[in-house]
Amino acid sequence: MRIRFRIMKENFKAISLSFKNAPIEIREQVSLNDEAIGRLLNYFKEFTSVSDVLVLSTCNRTEVYYFNEDDLSEDIIKLIGIEKGITDFGSFKPYFEIINEHVPAVERLFRVSMGLEAQVVGDIQISNQVKRAYQLSADLQLAGPFLHRLMHTIFFTNKRVVQETPFRDGAASVSYAATELVKTLTSDIKNPRVLVVGVGEIGEDVCRNLVGDSRLSVKITNRTEDKAKALAAECNFGVHSYTELWEGVNEADVIVSSVGASEPIFTKEKVDALDILSFKYFIDLSVPRSVSNEVEENPAALVYNVDSVKSKADEALEKRIKAIPQVEQIIEESMEEFNDWSKEMAVSPTINNLKNA
Repeated sequence: MRIRFRIMKENFKAISLSFKNAPIEIREQVSLNDEAIGRLLNYFKEFTSVSDVLVLSTCNRTEVYYFNEDDLSEDIIKLIGIEKGITDFGSFKPYFEIINEHVPAVERLFRVSMGLEAQVVGDIQISNQVKRAYQLSADLQLAGPFLHRLMHTIFFTNKRVVQETPFRDGAASVSYAATELVKTLTSDIKNPRVLVVGVGEIGEDVCRNLVGDSRLSVKITNRTEDKAKALAAECNFGVHSYTELWEGVNEADVIVSSVGASEPIFTKEKVDALDILSFKYFIDLSVPRSVSNEVEENPAALVYNVDSVKSKADEALEKRIKAIPQVEQIIEESMEEFNDWSKEMAVSPTINNLKNA
């Protein structure tokens, strides 16, 4: 008797809106926190026939990966709009990339999870964000055997990338390099205090990168206090009034400045007037500079400008870019292994049926 093997239906699909195809104004509109993702996943359970689904939303991307025979991209985009209170779907729908082919959708999730599609190549935060997205799906029983196996293959792939390549070495963005510098400078300080001045894009990134370091006492100050309060609430940090900036500078061990100003805010005269009992570190990420060159004439003040921070980030980024072919090779091997498993799972029911016939 001739056995006809059933080929597994390749129904994995994705929709993706990211920094590559959408400006920040659009990304903000469709950004989803954990509570919103939970509601969205419940929408999928109630209104669609999706079995496996993963919703990933960060400051740089909002993506939905799902396993279904039909193209549900239109419905999913509408559900995101409903969740965000947007009635004009046409305002953001064109920014979504639709991936309805199985292999490209699987490959996209691998590449995103490894940090190959990140704004900062090799971004280590994305791995934790993907794990969190998977956990949310699993909690609501929206991760079936396919997604479970795929995600665990991705986690193992990430482990190989970390162990076998320099792709995750160093800090490859200015904000992350600044964060690493803060941790280095405060490693020998008991109860170190950090003041972040300015919450533009870089200042926000620095704050988010500092989350999780329980040693640090972080306060945020900004000319527009509402922005400082919103970010502080997100990061569980304190807020310091910008009108009392110098009191905050006097208290802090490290000052990270990314404010926009035509003239330096931190001058030698102001710094000399401080009651500095130990070293005070200024990390100036502003362009033009917000910390005057003369500040370093004070023997207790050490200044790191954006160029010195950026040079470290550039070195790390160069190493990561050189490692991309290695990462892609590991992904290819993992995808082949996953595909073999998929074929075995597709054949198993057929073989069992034949045995029981």
